[in-house]
Amino acid sequence: MTAVLATGALAALAGSVAPARAPEETERAPAGFVALREVAPGIEQDIRYAGDHNFVGERIDGYEEPECLLAEESARALTRVERDLARDGLGLRVFDCYRPQRAVDHFLRWAEDPGATEEREEFYPRVPKDRLFDEGYLAERSGHSRGGTVDLTLVDDEGRAVDMGTGFDFFDPASHPGSPEPDAEQRRARERLRSAMAARGFTPIDTEWWHFTHDEEPFPDRHFDFPVERAALRGE
Repeated sequence: MTAVLATGALAALAGSVAPARAPEETERAPAGFVALREVAPGIEQDIRYAGDHNFVGERIDGYEEPECLLAEESARALTRVERDLARDGLGLRVFDCYRPQRAVDHFLRWAEDPGATEEREEFYPRVPKDRLFDEGYLAERSGHSRGGTVDLTLVDDEGRAVDMGTGFDFFDPASHPGSPEPDAEQRRARERLRSAMAARGFTPIDTEWWHFTHDEEPFPDRHFDFPVERAALRGE
């Protein structure tokens, strides 16, 4: 989730600002993208932007199906994280994976509408909407659009979400990985996720405990705009 209003600070939800290369407008993914459920069916999926439980309050453009699509190398790295965590009775739940540019554009339109604040209480109660860019929660170009970035959390052995101190997409300093606001147990849970992801080559960011980018993502300089649906994949 990051826009044109404050390019220097636009990193988090939408990922880091990338070189000025236009997104590739196509309805088909390039070779090398996969559906995560085909590679790691044990990883839970709660794709928030395919429904209305998100900070905008409606389905986001481009999310035709509630599917996690990723570059295959990143998906397979995530399966190794899943395997490591399973030894401790933990699993993963993904909220967002590949994100088309048309979805980022939808976020930008929302950001430009000062009256669209229906979801403020749940997602950004302490940060004014017009500060979300400067505070690093939104960006005009998203690392998710490259296919190597994922938003996720931990679940226990019964599939219950582990308490991380805040929810997904809670735009607030309390969501910063190093925030002192969560209690000791919540901070330990964040560190467990962070260390598990780092061990398999995923780098976190400073503003969102749930956001990680695969260090060896295969499309580091490309941003895509194909829709989130199985039909967009080659061979589907």
